[in-house]
Amino acid sequence: MPRPHPSSGFAPGLPAPPRLARGTTLPRRSCAAAVPAPLGTRSREALSDAMAPLGELLAGVRGVLLDISGVLYDSGAGGGTAIAGSVEAVARLKRSRLKVRFCTNESQKSRAELVGQLRRLGFDISEGEVTAPAPAACQILKERGLRPHLLIHDGVRSEFDQIDTSNPNCVVIADAGESFSYQNMNSAFQVLMELENPVLISLGKGRYYKETSGLMLDVGPYMKALEYACGIQAEVVGKPSPEFFKSALQAIGVEAHQAVMIGDDIVGDVGGAQRCGMRALQVRTGKFRPSDEHHPEVKADGYVDNLAEAVDLLLQHVDK
Repeated sequence: MPRPHPSSGFAPGLPAPPRLARGTTLPRRSCAAAVPAPLGTRSREALSDAMAPLGELLAGVRGVLLDISGVLYDSGAGGGTAIAGSVEAVARLKRSRLKVRFCTNESQKSRAELVGQLRRLGFDISEGEVTAPAPAACQILKERGLRPHLLIHDGVRSEFDQIDTSNPNCVVIADAGESFSYQNMNSAFQVLMELENPVLISLGKGRYYKETSGLMLDVGPYMKALEYACGIQAEVVGKPSPEFFKSALQAIGVEAHQAVMIGDDIVGDVGGAQRCGMRALQVRTGKFRPSDEHHPEVKADGYVDNLAEAVDLLLQHVDK
């Protein structure tokens, strides 16, 4: 059953911006059209007609959080592939008055590697614009004096170079890919079971994501296996953690009620953002499944075909 929009994210004493019922959907382009208009290039009149139902939703938006995988590009062999229209969509956003932050659960690559890959695909992005779980986890480990046993991908290991991993008193799990072997899972299990107060930190908890070759298991199923085996609950660093979204908003100086999240994950991106008081649009790219529009617990504030269409919508209504 669709849940009401949280009100806790609105500033005290200020009226909430006008909004429509959740689940507003932009009309799909007709399949009968002989030559469909290129992404992001429809006429102003056509865009106005199609996007009018979502106009009120975006009143007061000052900042945008963008998911990366499945919204900007699909990862995969050779560096992955940019999703059609997304490079120019990001450029248009950054030329606008809106503040932009990239908010990702990527845990197979360091931020530097991820940004380098995106720049090679044509995106205007810098490492300082990205909120990612590995650096956030390192800060937590330092603050709490935790020494992790790392069950992570080699591509992200450099993020933990300054972390003491001797005599572990916790486990950090990420999307380890091929390193999710029985031996490695069992080693993490043994560390946790030997601790009086076991701590399991998970970089995100996604179920799956999309690469160019198809859907891939994410860290969530492996996190759940350790939770079940050890009788504990993991601490999630990354989406949908409220603290993760708040850190991204603080980085651009925008309040939750002034921001919109654009993502492909109905639970991690959309549900997580809404619980923080943000609005959220789901794109029909990446891991999106048609059943997401009928999710029993989470309803996006709006559904768009892709990032290019979301940006068309945003830029028509900025400052309105």
